Amino acid sequence: MDLSATGVAPKDGKALAAASTTVVLWASAFVAIRSAGEHFGPGSLALGRLLVGAVALLGLLVYRREGLPPRAAWPGTAVSGVLWFGLYMVALNWGEKQVDAGTAAMLVGIGPVLIALLGGWLLREGLPPKLLAGMAVALAGAVVVGLSMSGGGGSSVRGIVLCLLAAVAYAAGVVGQKPALRHATALQVTTFGCLIGAVACLPFAPQLVSDLAAAPPSATLDVVYLGLFPTALAFTTWAYALSRTTAARMGATTYSVPTLVVLMAWLLLGEAPEPLTLVGGALCLAGVAVSRRS
Repeated sequence: MDLSATGVAPKDGKALAAASTTVVLWASAFVAIRSAGEHFGPGSLALGRLLVGAVALLGLLVYRREGLPPRAAWPGTAVSGVLWFGLYMVALNWGEKQVDAGTAAMLVGIGPVLIALLGGWLLREGLPPKLLAGMAVALAGAVVVGLSMSGGGGSSVRGIVLCLLAAVAYAAGVVGQKPALRHATALQVTTFGCLIGAVACLPFAPQLVSDLAAAPPSATLDVVYLGLFPTALAFTTWAYALSRTTAARMGATTYSVPTLVVLMAWLLLGEAPEPLTLVGGALCLAGVAVSRRS
């Protein structure tokens, strides 16, 4: 039964906890990527992260004896693996090397809008008025955060295109993943999506070997952290929550990521946010609250 159609999904405590875990861990990934990106190329960083995640997920899958997903789940799993686990990670890693963090967050912030539009069209989820209103408020907040953080530097056209490509890949991957979750568990879909993404990134293996040889231990630990937590754990909790609500509502939840990134950068990197950034963050959270009530 589709819980989102019954009104249970927004009040599902486990799903909400899973979504919250995902948001916090994905926000922490921006800090780790910033550190690891100084020593790893975009492709090698994505491959290293995915390999660590795939090993951890396969181990858990064997432990739980869940086995292979049913045949009906493979098309959606493959789409999410290639587009979200593979293309999205490489494009975002590359784009953030050429544009500042604020601009990247603002550009990738169109992802939830695309998820809602694609979900409403392809998955027939509809577009409730409160969801649209919440998305509009949250998107405005993401734009404010992006503008407040984009201060001094200029953005390259290539970097902008790469961040937009990441947003499209993210949205398409989520919409592709949703049908797979009707036939397989969150762990199965995440494990094989991650594995497919790693296979798609294998051309970067020589660069990964070279980067690992030259990188300091702290950067390698960043890659391990990214694989275990923002990838293995966070993508599994995401899939669990997505199986219990609509793609559009889950996409709207991620609008709070930029706000958390600002707070983490403030606490961990000593980068104090501008007042305008705090206003944008408040709008993001307000928009998420409205969208979850739809």
